[in-house]
Amino acid sequence: MDLTMDYADHCAEITDQAELLTSRIDEGANLTAIVPSCPDWNLAQLLRHLGEAHRWVEELVRTRATEPPPDTALRVLPRDTTEPPAALAAWLTEGARLLADTLRAAGPDARIWTPLPSGSPRFFARRMAHETVMHRADATLTLGVDFTVGQRVALDCLDEWMELGSLPEMFDYHPDRRELLGPGRTLHFQATDTPPEAAANWLVDLTGDTLAWRRTQEPAAVSVRAPLTDLLLLIYGRAPADSGAYEITGDAELLEFWLSRVLFG
Repeated sequence: MDLTMDYADHCAEITDQAELLTSRIDEGANLTAIVPSCPDWNLAQLLRHLGEAHRWVEELVRTRATEPPPDTALRVLPRDTTEPPAALAAWLTEGARLLADTLRAAGPDARIWTPLPSGSPRFFARRMAHETVMHRADATLTLGVDFTVGQRVALDCLDEWMELGSLPEMFDYHPDRRELLGPGRTLHFQATDTPPEAAANWLVDLTGDTLAWRRTQEPAAVSVRAPLTDLLLLIYGRAPADSGAYEITGDAELLEFWLSRVLFG
């Protein structure tokens, strides 16, 4: 069983996840409902943010931008909307498809601006695939329906977040993350519902000069065991550690401290 994802997979996942999200947005959807995991937004703002993010990246890739275009539309989001839920859902799906098509046309190795090391559409294909996954989770939490995600996507989503969070540049963006570093500070996350070949164990090592991670099963100051989707929601800040879904052993305060510093917007 192949549990890895490539550029084509990431492009496809952008549209697949958007369609899964919008399939839940019917005419009865309450667009004014507050998003529990993003409490500054209502559901309409969440959908608008994701759709504008798709279009922002699409423009960047299509024009081979060497600097970021203005992102006001995806940051400044009016709370009120008179747009019917079905129309907003269709607009979101259209933007996801447009982005995926543009990424495919550009190919993975075109030279473009990216906010972190890469400089190619590979970065945005993966990032927007998982951006769409996690904002779909936000929408399902808002609507009170179950969130499920394929094993391969969840594994890649967790790997990407570990990789991005461990980049030295993150200290420039988030200086307070240096406070995480210290002797004996290690965290282990293990999925309880995956086959052995998934190697679904992540060790976060905060004992050095930088944040580090690796796929391994090792003793740690705090260990968390849960089904893979629950781990994804925890690490991305979509579910609290005390929800009852998690078996936590060791330094629970270290877990909470780490989670408070590695928030996903």
